[in-house]
Amino acid sequence: MLYLNLKHFKPWIYKIEFLFNRFKHPKQILMNKLIDIKKYEQQAISLAVKLINDGSVVALPTDTVYGLATDAQNPSAIGKLYNIKERNLQKPIAICTHHVNDIGNWGEIGHLPFGLLDSLLPGPVTVILQRTPSLNFALNPEESNIAIRVPNSGFICNIVSDLKKPIALTSANESNKPSTLKPIEFLNLWPKLDAIFDGGTIGSSLESRQGSTIIDLTIDSRFRVIRTGSALLNTIQKLHQFGLKEL
Repeated sequence: MLYLNLKHFKPWIYKIEFLFNRFKHPKQILMNKLIDIKKYEQQAISLAVKLINDGSVVALPTDTVYGLATDAQNPSAIGKLYNIKERNLQKPIAICTHHVNDIGNWGEIGHLPFGLLDSLLPGPVTVILQRTPSLNFALNPEESNIAIRVPNSGFICNIVSDLKKPIALTSANESNKPSTLKPIEFLNLWPKLDAIFDGGTIGSSLESRQGSTIIDLTIDSRFRVIRTGSALLNTIQKLHQFGLKEL
């Protein structure tokens, strides 16, 4: 006879409770959305993949701050993300992919020195490139460029690898509010989200809240700093090593 240990299925139990047990206290319903990825990482990855594929918006830890993620190729999901964040529709959203080798599917990289992206990523750096036709046109439709991340996070990269498509990724906070380092700091967004994947506190310093360093690499042999972020000095040093000059 097969015996099942239900504790290994807790993330799915949480989701079922949230969907069907609406008679419960609102606080308990909210807590049922919270999934401890340190205890249930593999189950959490599978659940995140399913939710994102279904057009849901979830919160998850990155290598810098907590982020909101959804399917970058799903126009309806992108609209939902903007509504949750209360973000100006003219303000673009970045994407995240699972490996440096995948960046060229979404951004033009032919003009970059060989090895440059491998030196910068994975890590707390976002690169801006000219977008390719493969990217969902409904994502940042007025923009010819796209910001791309490969975070130093096995949890996120495994999700994106299983999805086989990029996720749209933005910080887990309302627009113009401070970025967040633990789920409780964006508690006001929980009712709007389909799941919150809890990886604990990411950092405790002011630098931790600065997010990734954003670098525009759209012009051959040049770079421009768009946001200083948490890795500026190291990033500039590497860019100079590859012969790029600042605009």
